[in-house]
Amino acid sequence: MPKTILVFSPHPDDDVISMGGTIIRLVEQGHKVHVAYMTSGNIAVFDHDARRFIDFVDEFLSAFGDAAEKSSAGTIKDRVNQFLDSKKPGQPDTPELLQVKGQIRATEARAAALACGIPPEQLEFMNLRFYRTGTITKAPIQPQDITDIAELFGRLQPDQIYVAGELSDPHGTHRLCAEAIFEAVRQVRLKGQHFDVWLYKGAWEEWEPHEIHMAVPLSPDVIERKKQAIFRHQSQKDKAMFPGGADRREFWQRAEDRNMGTAKTFDLLGLPEYYALEAFVKWDE
Repeated sequence: MPKTILVFSPHPDDDVISMGGTIIRLVEQGHKVHVAYMTSGNIAVFDHDARRFIDFVDEFLSAFGDAAEKSSAGTIKDRVNQFLDSKKPGQPDTPELLQVKGQIRATEARAAALACGIPPEQLEFMNLRFYRTGTITKAPIQPQDITDIAELFGRLQPDQIYVAGELSDPHGTHRLCAEAIFEAVRQVRLKGQHFDVWLYKGAWEEWEPHEIHMAVPLSPDVIERKKQAIFRHQSQKDKAMFPGGADRREFWQRAEDRNMGTAKTFDLLGLPEYYALEAFVKWDE
């Protein structure tokens, strides 16, 4: 029987990096998969990417826009370029530039989700308040952030949710997102709403074998589709702004190595042999 699935992605690429194969399989099986992108991820876009996209919009409107649109785009392009030309190391971006960078990541997320079979109308861009500092340092979770998550549960009525259990990401965003989700789950459970909560790991580590409650087999074709989805996040490709630690592999390489490594571990333990696996732990409190 088809179910409603809600995947929480702390940043706009965590969904496909961490459980893209499972998402593809869920969609293929006829389940309705929604993805909630909890933060904009705008501080992780390089300035040169922002320049390039603003230049594209200016060119696009020069060809297809009306006079007012052309003038507005040119003015924004001038303001952003003037700021970037004088920007000092470590200087926070302007609100306007942060919005541009957030839009870059949102368009990448839509493209990646579509590569997994999820249409744009099943995506939620939450832009939670704690992330809106424009710097690496984040604010505490806001009560309204938790309310927004609880309201999403009420609107979508999911049968399962998937949460980033990766609590060691370099800047703590995953941990804050998880804590907000868990509190929202507690609140809706008190009101009688119940669903399964599954935890996935992010780009930096994998669950230990004895911790795993569910492992989803991935074929070579599904792994290839997962990689293509990750590639849609072009601003994070080749060199991400915050790769984490000293690991120089790209995110798609880490994901592929981890998924194939988990399958190898299962094989060495005498369990069924698979090409690759994505692993999950069930959360219940």
